[in-house]
Amino acid sequence: MQRLKPEKLHVTYLEGATQEHLTLPRCYTLTHSDITGDLFLSICSKYDTEKTSKLYTRLMRDEVLAEFVDEGNNLTFKVYCHVSGGFVLGTAKFRYNIFKTELPLALESIRYGDRVLFEHNPELDNIPVLIHFHSTNKRFHKVENWGILSEYK
Repeated sequence: MQRLKPEKLHVTYLEGATQEHLTLPRCYTLTHSDITGDLFLSICSKYDTEKTSKLYTRLMRDEVLAEFVDEGNNLTFKVYCHVSGGFVLGTAKFRYNIFKTELPLALESIRYGDRVLFEHNPELDNIPVLIHFHSTNKRFHKVENWGILSEYK
């Protein structure tokens, strides 16, 4: 592991998700505490809106949302980051750079937090990771290929 401190990661499985079996949709909501450095990962059949609807989270919009997506015969792992638009704090460039810096930790947290799924389904480690940066600024509104999930073990 690169930077993850497993004792700081708190994982919750919600309705529609089991530890061993991949059922679609499978969504990940990753939030954090700026005060304690703790990370909170919800794994569910939909995004954990309880976590993302809190006032602080709605203002910061620094959560990371991800999901396995079936694109015909191939699975992809799509990650969504809110870079600008709405009531977010900071410029698009500033937020984009923070996400780029912190995404390896976020991906490592998701991969480690759901490690039982990957142990039972090792083929999932070969799925491509696509990061969707959402921004009102065209320069930062883009999709980037970030390799495969095994790179975040």
